Amino acid sequence: MTAKASEKAIVKAVLERYPESYAEMLHIDVAKNTPAPLFQWLVCALLMSARISADKAQEAAKALFDAGWTTPEKMAATSWEERVKVLNENGYARYDESTARYLADTLDLLKDEYGGDLRRLRDKAGRDPGEQRKRLKAFKGIGETGADIFFREVQIAWEEHYPFCDARAAKAAESLGLTGDGKSLSALAGSRKALPRLLTGLVRTDFDKAKDDILEAAT
Repeated sequence: MTAKASEKAIVKAVLERYPESYAEMLHIDVAKNTPAPLFQWLVCALLMSARISADKAQEAAKALFDAGWTTPEKMAATSWEERVKVLNENGYARYDESTARYLADTLDLLKDEYGGDLRRLRDKAGRDPGEQRKRLKAFKGIGETGADIFFREVQIAWEEHYPFCDARAAKAAESLGLTGDGKSLSALAGSRKALPRLLTGLVRTDFDKAKDDILEAAT
């Protein structure tokens, strides 16, 4: 098997095991590039930034959205106690109180600076990825990791980030023998929409310690 065919087989094995991106798993259509899904994905990036498993963060995010808090306005209408209760009951007990405060701070900044619409963050940043990252990190609870998680999916809608590969996904790619950069991985994924799926799959391969299983499936 040639090196190129081997890379394709590895990517195929990753996508067969992990066919959806994190956003897709939560039915968040980031590609629409409208306020609600962008807000929902920001909330997910915040939750997934904590020292907690991605599965637990996903569970907590789903619970917040299932409660109907799917827009900045609906989330802002909740109390700190309500947010703590939902987080605490859905796998996020260790960080429930601080995260409930982060959400409140995020809502305030999002409303005051961007009118509740993250597309205005993009425009105010002049569609410059570096400036967008700087502004995104102004939200409490969003650091480099949270920004990476956010842009991993948002590159579908914000073309200035494509092809983007975050550090965690790059490391996971390299452990499988793939080149850990956005351009190479995008070519292997086959489309812009498939790249976030592949990056998610790579990260989940690492989280699940599934490297050997993936490599076995690729041979």
